[in-house]
Amino acid sequence: MRIKRIAILGGTGFVGRSLCNHLSQEGYELKVLTRSREYNRDDLIVLPGLELVQTNIHDPEKLKLHLADCDAVINLVGILNEKGNSGKGFKHAHVELVEKLISACSENGIKRLLQMSALNADATNGKSHYLRTKGEAEDLLHPNNAGINVTSFRPSIIFGDNDSFFNRFASLLKMTPLFFPLACHATKFAPVYVLDVAEIMARSLNDPESYNQRFQLCGPQTYSLKDLVNYTAQTLGLKRKIISLNDILSRIQAAVFDFVPGKPFSTDNYLSAKTDSVCEYNDLARYNIQPTAIESIVPQYLNNTSYRSHYTEFRSAAHRD
Repeated sequence: MRIKRIAILGGTGFVGRSLCNHLSQEGYELKVLTRSREYNRDDLIVLPGLELVQTNIHDPEKLKLHLADCDAVINLVGILNEKGNSGKGFKHAHVELVEKLISACSENGIKRLLQMSALNADATNGKSHYLRTKGEAEDLLHPNNAGINVTSFRPSIIFGDNDSFFNRFASLLKMTPLFFPLACHATKFAPVYVLDVAEIMARSLNDPESYNQRFQLCGPQTYSLKDLVNYTAQTLGLKRKIISLNDILSRIQAAVFDFVPGKPFSTDNYLSAKTDSVCEYNDLARYNIQPTAIESIVPQYLNNTSYRSHYTEFRSAAHRD
């Protein structure tokens, strides 16, 4: 069956907005489920064929109701931190939601699901609540026990306008004069561009070769965290000396930041960073997608020279300012 209408959970987030734009341009009908329609309506509502629905996706009956007219589901829901440190918040967002989603798909006869996961997701050996619960969610979906054709996507850190990585470090660097103490400085990452992620998700949607696969997604180069923070400072024209913290001081910094509003860094983040976030192989190559380098994108939005190109043409078409 050809997919026409797609329900997207987490569609109002960073990756979701790029993916919605991409799928809308390809002519799909989209139903984006959100807990706050008015807060998220400005950008998404102008996309052709997109319905923005306010609901509680954690309510099993409401979830089943809203999936009834859909051919496929994309689950982008994820959290990087929780209230407290018990793991319950991660379990709720990553595992319990997927359990409800499997039930809702089965009841509605939905046979296609795309799942956003993470590199190093592992229910048994993941070092953090984040990685273990992402792994648990994958294990619920793979193998195809529920009769649903699933593809999971395991990216390294994702970058792009409004990302939570380069923008967060940019904010912290601006607030920190002269010296910047950096935990987990040697951890390696291969940042992948948000539009490359959206591209492979869109291309795999109707591809049977992607069924029941777990795709690793990385950018063209690998960097240490210190390299990336130094690059951010240089891009902003900030002279900061990056002080590399050892493991003990990194753990202490994380424990202190657990109590800072917004948790710019947490114990769970520290535990996740104990493992390098790099690909054994890059599945972007399966679809001949050339991974985009940070150098060609990051300076634009960190220096406020980028514009919201994803939505400009649609705003223009809708005669919106």
